[in-house]
Amino acid sequence: MPIKIQKDLPARAILESENIFVMDEERALSQDIRPLEILILNLMPVKEDTELQLLRALSNTPLQINCTFLMLSSHVSRHTSASHLNQFYVTFEEIRKKRFDGMIITGAPVEMMDFEEVTYWKELSEIMEWSKRRVTSTLHICWGAQAGLYYHYGIPKYMREKKLSGIYRHKVLHHKVPLTRGMDDTIMAPHSRYTEVRREDVEKHPELQILAESDEAGIFLIMSRDGRQIFVQGHPEYDRMTLGNEYRRDLMKGLNPEIPANYYENDDPYSRPILSWRNMANTLYSNWLNYYVYQITPYLLTPEE
Repeated sequence: MPIKIQKDLPARAILESENIFVMDEERALSQDIRPLEILILNLMPVKEDTELQLLRALSNTPLQINCTFLMLSSHVSRHTSASHLNQFYVTFEEIRKKRFDGMIITGAPVEMMDFEEVTYWKELSEIMEWSKRRVTSTLHICWGAQAGLYYHYGIPKYMREKKLSGIYRHKVLHHKVPLTRGMDDTIMAPHSRYTEVRREDVEKHPELQILAESDEAGIFLIMSRDGRQIFVQGHPEYDRMTLGNEYRRDLMKGLNPEIPANYYENDDPYSRPILSWRNMANTLYSNWLNYYVYQITPYLLTPEE
């Protein structure tokens, strides 16, 4: 089934070239099936890249999806043009009275700062509070996961001794939970971060469940037991070349980064990276959309009065 996007979104041509079924608004209006309304708060600096990655991940489902991209009014993007944002994004004020079936909050390059020091923390906190009433299930990614765990449960993040970058093996701890249905006993997933949340802090909250973790990378997947809040301390949406691009970016900045772990064959940065996490990512997003959004959300999304 297709993913519904705006007709002129630049990601559309790339998705179609990859044989991903996309649908514009005109064609979608001719169908009787109600699409799932998914709100994407894109906090990443190069928003077009993240749009493509998330749309690609969400496309592997038999459900029709209508994606709305949300930007923050309290933050001005330096890496995405104003024309792109004005054409394809909405502000919180424009949608605050609406309901959504699902929501994704992405990572952001602000993890070295305390949460309250982030210029848009107040607005993000307002959106996360709003989501508890207006969204069926919210999926938080990387820094977005750390921010969500801190806001909703007071769970702190900690600085690591060095940046965690690479593809890591994780053990799936609970196979009977629908979110991990169909996953292997061990799964591979990308990480790219300087900070972490720790098991002992999560375990203080019986309403949370750790679903997958790694000896090297720590916790990967956490879920509230009612499925309304899901936290992914990694980047399942990353493309084959994303970690490599980040590695070369840091080299250009003189940061002397380590080669991403378990990424290049024989750690040769001139070789083609090994793609080992796509099946896991497709399963994760499909399970979230099916079991925690589609199967739970009401058919009629009544707007707030």
